[in-house]
Amino acid sequence: MQYADVIVNIVCEELDRCFQYRVPEHLEGELKVGMGVMIPFGKSDRLIKGYCVALGEECKFDPAKTKEIAKIVQNDSDGDGRSVALAAWIRENYGSTMIQALKTVLPMRKSVKQLEHQVLVRTATKEELIAMLGESQRKHQVAKARLLEALIEEERIPKEWVTGKLSVASATIHSLERAGALKIQSTNSFRDPVKVQAGEERKKTLSEDQERIVRQVLAEYDEGTKGTYLIHGITGSGKTEVYLRLVEGMVARGKQAIVLIPEIALTYQTLLRFYRRFGNRVSVMNSTLSAGEKYDQCQRAKAGEIDVIIGPRSALFTPFPNLGLIIMDEEHESSYKSEGTPKYHARETAEKLAELTGASLVLGSATPSVEAYYRAKEGKYTLFELKDRLTGGSLPQVEVVDLREELRAGNRSIFSRKLQELLADRLSKGEQSMLFLNRRGYAGFVSCRSCGLVIKCPHCDVSLSEHGGKRMICHYCGYTAPKPTLCPSCGSKYVLGFKAGTEQIEEKLKELFPQARTLRMDRDTTGTKDSYEKILSAFANQEADVLIGTQMIVKGHDFPNVTLVGVLAADLSLGVNDYRAGERTFQLLTQAVGRAGRGDKPGFAVIQTYQPEHYAVVQAAAQDYESFYQEEILYRELGGYPPACHLLAVQVFSQDEKAGERLAATLAERVKARISERGTTLLGPSPATIGRINDVYRRVIYLKSKDYAKLVALKDELEQFLATAQINRENVQFDFDPMNFL
Repeated sequence: MQYADVIVNIVCEELDRCFQYRVPEHLEGELKVGMGVMIPFGKSDRLIKGYCVALGEECKFDPAKTKEIAKIVQNDSDGDGRSVALAAWIRENYGSTMIQALKTVLPMRKSVKQLEHQVLVRTATKEELIAMLGESQRKHQVAKARLLEALIEEERIPKEWVTGKLSVASATIHSLERAGALKIQSTNSFRDPVKVQAGEERKKTLSEDQERIVRQVLAEYDEGTKGTYLIHGITGSGKTEVYLRLVEGMVARGKQAIVLIPEIALTYQTLLRFYRRFGNRVSVMNSTLSAGEKYDQCQRAKAGEIDVIIGPRSALFTPFPNLGLIIMDEEHESSYKSEGTPKYHARETAEKLAELTGASLVLGSATPSVEAYYRAKEGKYTLFELKDRLTGGSLPQVEVVDLREELRAGNRSIFSRKLQELLADRLSKGEQSMLFLNRRGYAGFVSCRSCGLVIKCPHCDVSLSEHGGKRMICHYCGYTAPKPTLCPSCGSKYVLGFKAGTEQIEEKLKELFPQARTLRMDRDTTGTKDSYEKILSAFANQEADVLIGTQMIVKGHDFPNVTLVGVLAADLSLGVNDYRAGERTFQLLTQAVGRAGRGDKPGFAVIQTYQPEHYAVVQAAAQDYESFYQEEILYRELGGYPPACHLLAVQVFSQDEKAGERLAATLAERVKARISERGTTLLGPSPATIGRINDVYRRVIYLKSKDYAKLVALKDELEQFLATAQINRENVQFDFDPMNFL
């Protein structure tokens, strides 16, 4: 006998409540997870619609009292079934509960008050209102008199203007409504988070290569061949114009499009170009939106009021009824991988969504991920290349500066002599510069110069970082403490912070060039809503000469007046204990260099490094992706790392260190019994790189296999064991092909 778990109400607050039904014999084999079903519900057994979220042979209740599914809903077109099916796929392929997967996929449907506009409409004649006004003035009813005077002048008045500008209370309005002087008309409207200036963007003439991409993708869509395409285009090669034309083609076919971008910082510039092409048929979805704005964008999408949604990975789950195209810009970015359970990757999830909806998927990047390029080489993706810069300029001239030589020459500044010379030249010409600090894998620390003590967080195995106001902060748990004046170990007064942040760069730049107007873009300056847009708009309007920032300034921005990019500490990211360190460094440097010379003026880039001979630095300076890929994929194949091999991280978290160790050892033993027959390698268990965060101990087991399905099967077995094991305060998470080592 087969049983199905059914959810009745697809609302996030009620997803934890499932009802179990018996699957009738004639539906066994036909019923699948994600399908809509009609079920008898409640005492009256009225038939209502639900969704199958799980199938199994175990009955959790009294079999005699378990009701039977009435029928499968055929031709289900409301999209919820598709979302449930996608959630089931995520649960299976990434590891989580079905509830966690559903809460990830389903749009936010909390009870949000609709935005309501109220207008006061005159219902009495002017003569009647004049009579009421005279009476109000005799009785010294000042507020009522003000409203009556306004109604005599205007037939319709917005209520917010009356309560705001006229300072008339709602009680006064309602008293005039009862007297027959006016009536209140209410209209509901959707919140629109798009705040960009309208304007038209002239269509650019496509190059032959761009035209070929647009023509082939749309033609194959019309033929029913909905494939996955990878556009490898150098910086400034016109990928965005290709995206615009593809979306235009889909909209003309009555379809909708999702445009994914890796970070909120890119939203404004991307939105501006799409808004100028498609007007208010474009909207955004990201974490800066209020609950009401998110809810309204989902409602607008379902109602067909918007054609294009732009946002980071969560925008992928916008409930479009006629999805025709998914675009994933800068597909190499690590932010497309979720760090919370389920740890899904937007690229593979977009592939599955495209399969479920019959949509086309287009990936684009100047530095494609090794995984995507590997699949393109194997023929799983269609590869397109854009090798010419179409923004009016050419690729910048790049110079790699060896910081060891700078030190030998007596230059102890953050800026090399070459970079100082070029900054001075740009400032004299009125041209703009960008300074990029590569801080990936680096954190400042506070230490005693006398005994060498590094001051650590009491709750995590990491050092505290110094911030303004003589405070020390843990960037993992948020612990804060005042910076000590004396060393807690030896009593020395030489307790100093090791600083290498954007603030310090700005200070040093001001010392060298007091006349320079600067803007900073980092975690401290982008904490408020719309802060990204304000900084980027100010720089685009040439209100500053130099933009200083971390990773967020080098991704996808287009500033025609920027002719110089300086990369500070280029090799910091090479020291990270991660097999992707070379790839990430190459991508960051290539993206950074690509910001220069995008207008009609030639660009120049300076890469400052202590490892000028490293292949990631050499190939980034040459803007040679193919040479980098050939060297990197050889390393991945020799080491058995993705994409040549798949990797599953089994992560164990526990507040009790010994209990966490025991559970990790038990899980490893269960895997050992099966890996010999499955061609899988086991590494660990071992402590994580940071063994404790916020008083939670972390251990990890790594499993390697060329067959992804084998790792999924091992994950399933461990999940079944954990479901019956007596686990008190331990938490186990699964991460397939992790973007970061634990």
